[in-house]
Amino acid sequence: MLVVHVHIKIKPECVDRFIAASLENASYSRQEPGIARFDLVRSQDDPNQFVLEEVYRDTEAAAAHKTTAHYAKWRDAMVDMMAEPRFSKKYTLL
Repeated sequence: MLVVHVHIKIKPECVDRFIAASLENASYSRQEPGIARFDLVRSQDDPNQFVLEEVYRDTEAAAAHKTTAHYAKWRDAMVDMMAEPRFSKKYTLL
């Protein structure tokens, strides 16, 4: 299993739109056969800081996710909402 944490800092005026777009993307993503989990979490210390917690069955599933229409829609919508570039960290589930 591949676990990916995508760290995203959003402009304060875009938070509601970000949450709506990300929850929609997560809903579609959970339907992909290669995805075990796909969650959005929000920092308790900084309400503009979020993490997408994505758990893929393998690296091929992670690559397939990036070819979906719902991912492309989410990715394109994020461009103007981010306060800084997003970054991800990859982990192996033990």
